[in-house]
Amino acid sequence: MKRFLLYPLILLNALVLLGQLWPSGAPPFAYNVTVLFLIASLLYFTVELVSMRKNNKPE
Repeated sequence: MKRFLLYPLILLNALVLLGQLWPSGAPPFAYNVTVLFLIASLLYFTVELVSMRKNNKPE
């Protein structure tokens, strides 16, 4: 499951980075890609942090 989520995040990250490095060549949907990447990354990292807490909880 993690690998399935990481590939789209890497692709979105590459598009966001390309838009930062070459703003004049950014496609018209670059703003939407940036927002989507930030939201997806936030959700992914939140889920990972919650699962880490569950796994490290002393019993």
